[in-house]
Amino acid sequence: MEKLKIAMMSMTHGHTRKYYQVLRENPKLDWVAVSTANEEVKEIFLDKNSDIPCYDSDEVMLDAHPEIEAVVLASENSEHLRQMKLCAERGIHILSMKIPTFDMDEYDEMVKLIEKNDVICQIELELHYNPVVRRMKEAIASGKLGKILSVKATNTTLSPVWAFPWQGVPEKSYGKRVQIREGDNRFRGGALCDHPHIFDMIREILDSEFDSLYAALGPNIRPDIEEEDMLSVIGRMKNGVIFSLDPSWSNMEERLRVPAPGWEVAPKRMEVNLIVCGEKGTLMCDCFGPNTYHNGAPNDRYTVNYTYFDEWVGLIDEFVDNIRLHRLPKINLYRHRETVRVMNSVYESIATGDTVRL
Repeated sequence: MEKLKIAMMSMTHGHTRKYYQVLRENPKLDWVAVSTANEEVKEIFLDKNSDIPCYDSDEVMLDAHPEIEAVVLASENSEHLRQMKLCAERGIHILSMKIPTFDMDEYDEMVKLIEKNDVICQIELELHYNPVVRRMKEAIASGKLGKILSVKATNTTLSPVWAFPWQGVPEKSYGKRVQIREGDNRFRGGALCDHPHIFDMIREILDSEFDSLYAALGPNIRPDIEEEDMLSVIGRMKNGVIFSLDPSWSNMEERLRVPAPGWEVAPKRMEVNLIVCGEKGTLMCDCFGPNTYHNGAPNDRYTVNYTYFDEWVGLIDEFVDNIRLHRLPKINLYRHRETVRVMNSVYESIATGDTVRL
């Protein structure tokens, strides 16, 4: 199979660095170039990747490399529609970050762009390739737990806004400035926008859609950010399973410009944990448990060095195959639209104080 010529845009997203190793080492790929959003991002990128051609403009990069077949949109949410237009109209396939957009009109415009230009658009929801999640799905499908009664899921992390400032700007994260509820000086765009995974995974493991939900907002543990950092969601799926979800920025952090060991104050900078209760038993999963921990540098405390990587290999392998076979990705714009709609409904519940029926 001919190597896929791939590039990256913006380099501002928190997941950007996770692609470096797989884009270099995957024998199916030829990493052609990147474009960076600003001088600071460019400096950080070139410090580790000085051999990759780096451009100050998306358009200049694409003009300089007409051989590019696919692009990873490693950008803030507010840039995705513009970059999708730029790529789709040139026939370039797209790997979008986990939230294409929260604006449902924009979302539908993205769908039309992909259809009109006949390009592949895959959404980066890497937990579908996580080995712990796969084992959990197999156990549920086998019937070992019996009829599923409830699911509790947490996707809790530190706040990335110091290293990735756009995530602290409502217009760039949520796409516009929307007061989170009357009388509150915070805006949509914080922890909820960062954590679609558990909303997606509960649909996946239960093979069911959301029926109703109620969301509660907590006081911020970071009083100097203008978006939400603590919330919880409860509700019921259409198959009757009840759920409790926590998508908070509840793990504290050092305010580093560039993420590195010691970024986290709590032992882990991010966690995805699921507890699935059935009539025959309960399954507890720590999706990011397999890591290396040590006491010591840089801050003389318990520190994590992340060693998981399987999901990024699987994600990119599937992306390449989808392009070469011209196959609809499993995590596509059509499927993911419902997850984004549910997340908007969480904000609606917070704003109204009511249960939202979907």
